Amino acid sequence: MAENTTEGAHETPAPEAPAPHPVPHAHTVGQPVPPVPPAEPHPDRWGRVDEEGTVYVRGADGERAIGVWQAGTPEEGLLHFARRFDDLRTEVELLETRLASGAGDPKHALASATQLRDGLADAAVVGDLAALGARIEQVIAHAERSLADAKQEREQAREVAVARKQALADEAEKIAADSTQWKAAGDRLRTILDEWKTIKGVDRKTDDELWRRFSKAREGFNRRRGSHFAELDKQRAAAKSRKEELIAEAESLADSDSWGPTAARYKELMGEWKAAGRAPKDSDDALWQRFRAAQDAFFARRSAAFSERDAEFSGNAAKKEELLAEAEKIDPGANLEAAKSQLRKVQERWDEIGKVPRERIRDLDARLKAVQDRVRGAEESKWRRTDPEAQARAAQFRERVEQFESQAAKARAAGDERRAKKADEQAAQWREWLDAAEQALADR
Repeated sequence: MAENTTEGAHETPAPEAPAPHPVPHAHTVGQPVPPVPPAEPHPDRWGRVDEEGTVYVRGADGERAIGVWQAGTPEEGLLHFARRFDDLRTEVELLETRLASGAGDPKHALASATQLRDGLADAAVVGDLAALGARIEQVIAHAERSLADAKQEREQAREVAVARKQALADEAEKIAADSTQWKAAGDRLRTILDEWKTIKGVDRKTDDELWRRFSKAREGFNRRRGSHFAELDKQRAAAKSRKEELIAEAESLADSDSWGPTAARYKELMGEWKAAGRAPKDSDDALWQRFRAAQDAFFARRSAAFSERDAEFSGNAAKKEELLAEAEKIDPGANLEAAKSQLRKVQERWDEIGKVPRERIRDLDARLKAVQDRVRGAEESKWRRTDPEAQARAAQFRERVEQFESQAAKARAAGDERRAKKADEQAAQWREWLDAAEQALADR
């Protein structure tokens, strides 16, 4: 039944006609297909209207009745059905254009083109059905190729995603089994989890298996860390008890006038204090303040007793100032090992010089400490630049770059330029991460 799209027109069903002929295909799929000519300029090339108003479309297998036109002249009837044909032609061209641009959904395009092809044999249109059928077949073939390519790309992406999650699971299991760097390892597991969430495209079964491995590793690490800190709590309780004993002795010595032996005992007490370890965080500072107050009380009394001797120490202060002038010229940036050697010599001579007036101790020691801190800071900076974890991470990125570059070379040698290009893109992405890792090392 032809639809009435012209105001005042009337279409009636066509007379009983033989079964429709299949639409002929003038071109083989895969060969270039010429554009479909529009039907509207010359609809009489493709159809006719007989004296009774029956509309026919001509094809390779003869004529086929497609409807009855009674709303106007035969020319208007042919034009009406030609416009319908051009609507189909435009729809096919739009599907083809969207596929070619990459903006179209191949699955939707395939369904639409298949529906158009299946309905073309019965379509009430006038135009070059053979050319339109060939064009539709071309769209179908294009959509099928695009679907196959997309499937292959998804599979390649899945393989990369699976490999990355396997690597993360392996790393998590190694951390769970071996690491005792509790904070760094815990931070790394959180980073792994964040990266894990960004990795898409893994099939459900594989993803569940890998997730179970990672989750089990993380739980194992948390249990081991929990056990470690539980044991640490026991040790800190014992340290608190021991420090309270040391405080009691330190406070009992605060009023002693035996300057030498008592000072020596305080030094021993300090060693025992350090050996006792850390008490619980909420009490360790308060314990230290009590212990230090007892020492300070004793040494304040001793300092007062020795104040008259400070005059003879002024010569030592002058020598230390000269030594500091030499020490402050040390340049760890030029030669770290030489700087450390020079500092050791300065420290030895510093101790040999002896005591200085009490009011000079702090500023002289502070200047020496500034030199020590500068050398120590340079040494720590050098260590950070050679951090084995960061070096290993950069090496891992470098290995991935080399792996994808090798894949690209093999694919190119095999003539598979698309796969080579994909591997090149992956190598470029890993190279960006490698450059960032190496830059981070350089900036430390």
